[in-house]
Amino acid sequence: MRKTYNYTRRKLYLPEYGRHIHEMVDSLLEIEDRQERTRQAKAVIAVMGNLNTTLRDTEDFKHKLWDHLFIMSDFQLDVDSPYPQPSRQDLAIRPKKLTYPQSRITFKHYGKYVHNLVRAIASEHNADVKTNEMVNVARYMRAKSFEFNNEHPNNGSIIRDINIMAGGNVDVDLSAVSTMRYDYRQAPQRNTKRNTKQQGRNNNRSKMAKGNKPSQRHGAHK
Repeated sequence: MRKTYNYTRRKLYLPEYGRHIHEMVDSLLEIEDRQERTRQAKAVIAVMGNLNTTLRDTEDFKHKLWDHLFIMSDFQLDVDSPYPQPSRQDLAIRPKKLTYPQSRITFKHYGKYVHNLVRAIASEHNADVKTNEMVNVARYMRAKSFEFNNEHPNNGSIIRDINIMAGGNVDVDLSAVSTMRYDYRQAPQRNTKRNTKQQGRNNNRSKMAKGNKPSQRHGAHK
């Protein structure tokens, strides 16, 4: 008895249909009569629809089955299809590569939008609005710098970074920034319930220790 293994057989173009459906498609290529070949192809389409039931709820159910039939025949099957026969080139089309904006960020820990915001504020004509907005941005920059470096930044470094991001075109009185206080607060610690339970256990242990400790008056009687 001669044994056949899958590695000696041809590749399955659509493995979800199985080996037998691919062999049925191969048998269609051996039929010389076009009408008989078309009739047998419709029978194969019916079997494919019963096997792959996930396509029944999709749009153009029959169209997809006929496309799969041509794919399994390696686009060599010549039958009267109710739909246009696909080509290898149509299925091999790759989507166009997306173009991502490649813009240089001066300080990554501040972010791109802070850089754009500083430039927009620098072009503001109202001096009071420019000063107030720049101070607000400086506070935000200080908070982001603390998150990135885990240390309190110097106000002078904030002013220097603003001048660099604005390209040296900052016509703003930054004296308010130099006297700016640190008003950034850390987020509350997590697992507060666990900390509360642990604190309660510690309190109970301290009470039990006090209750077991002999008093000084009892010791004097001894």
